[in-house]
Amino acid sequence: MQRKSIVYDKAFAFSIRIVKLYQYLQKEKGEYILSKQVLRSGTSIGANIREGLEGQSKKDFIAKLSIALKETAETEYWLELLIASDILEPKLGQSLLQDTQALLKLLTSIIRTSKKT
Repeated sequence: MQRKSIVYDKAFAFSIRIVKLYQYLQKEKGEYILSKQVLRSGTSIGANIREGLEGQSKKDFIAKLSIALKETAETEYWLELLIASDILEPKLGQSLLQDTQALLKLLTSIIRTSKKT
């Protein structure tokens, strides 16, 4: 049974948005390279959080959440590039960027707290 986790729930919801973004970019914009990059990194966030929640130790938990943090930062980069390249509309892009920033803050806080205890 999966433990309840706010960060996991947010990452899962974000993954759904990223999958839909990928579909949109491919169908509507004919964009195949950057869309795959953002799909890979954006869906990896939740997967790594899930692995961390099921980890064998606190060290494993911190390691997996640290990977999720890096994947979130990478996703933020791809979104910024899609916006700057005029492939992604700024309004949609900013909404997705707000989600990445919220995930970055949550993950950073969880990792810092976990390292202290």
